[in-house]
Amino acid sequence: MTSLGINIDHIANVRQARLTNEPDPVQLAYLAELGGADGITIHLREDRRHIQERDLRLLRQTVGSRLNLEMAATTEMLEIALEVQPDMVTLVPEKREEITTEGGLDVAENKKTISNFIQNLKSKNIPTSLFIDPVSTQIEASMEVGAKWIELHTGSYASSKWNQQKIEFSKIKEGVVKAKNLGLRVNAGHGLTYQNVEPIASIEGIEELNIGHTIIARAIAIGLKEAVKEMKHLVLNPRQEHLF
Repeated sequence: MTSLGINIDHIANVRQARLTNEPDPVQLAYLAELGGADGITIHLREDRRHIQERDLRLLRQTVGSRLNLEMAATTEMLEIALEVQPDMVTLVPEKREEITTEGGLDVAENKKTISNFIQNLKSKNIPTSLFIDPVSTQIEASMEVGAKWIELHTGSYASSKWNQQKIEFSKIKEGVVKAKNLGLRVNAGHGLTYQNVEPIASIEGIEELNIGHTIIARAIAIGLKEAVKEMKHLVLNPRQEHLF
């Protein structure tokens, strides 16, 4: 059965837009777990555009399922990961100018660096997953550098036109088979929505799907009515004891 990891970066995006203290991703991670999330994923980026170190440290103390830290393969991030010790680290490519992660990590061209990262994390018993495109060379390189997990990038599948989606789906399915044959454990994610997730979820061998933006967008949509009703009630019925 496929597990569901919830990426809560977009909650922090809303908070950082006003540089305030709400919504708090730490509190809302708890609600995600109440809803059935099997894990919580966050990406601590170099530019700290959404998740902050404060969030990571508090989530390490409060997440009851599994905390997956996405990060770039930099010395700064390695030091943070070794100190905080999340349940899993997923190495991802990162560029300051990108809106979100674009494509998978080039493991084949960075074997030495990535291998060193994996060994350092392994010293603290932190399993490492590599976020890669469903390409044979990258899957093979992931095995060669000592990774136990990979997360297949589903972005091309998610953004493809209807007449190309079947081709992208086949690439992911074939990637899962190859990875399993090499002894790798497989997760998948990026760009998955309520409309396109079911075919990916049906692929045998994928252990977890990591999904964020579409769930946060849906939560805003189905929760906005009640939030407005609560505020309207306070505006129309202010309690006297709260007056100055």
